[in-house]
Amino acid sequence: QAQLVESGGGLVQPGGSLRLSCAASGFAWTYYTIGWFRQAPGKEREGVSCIRTSDGSTYYADSVKGRFTISRDNAKNTVYLQMNSLKPEDTAVYYCAARFLGAAQAMCAVGTAGSWGQGTQVTVSS
Repeated sequence: QAQLVESGGGLVQPGGSLRLSCAASGFAWTYYTIGWFRQAPGKEREGVSCIRTSDGSTYYADSVKGRFTISRDNAKNTVYLQMNSLKPEDTAVYYCAARFLGAAQAMCAVGTAGSWGQGTQVTVSS
């Protein structure tokens, strides 16, 4: 059974940094694309960044380009999201998701995935 466990959320001041982790188990890692999505109260879910584990190809939403970096550790079946220069508008619940095959951009744009984590809260506030 596929399982995704997020960690690393918390409260940070504007301009600060956080690193989210998504640890995966129960599926053939190298055939999947892993994505980070977020949802703020009253807003639609947004694809933040996605990465294809086989070749490391990535996609970033315009709203986070240049500030966030997605990476993966295939030995640990883990994907990271390094978030720098955080803004109050980055406040949301961040979810990790896994999709069998597919390009990173497609996954982030469409938002479909076979498995989802439980989410971790990120709050950016002074």
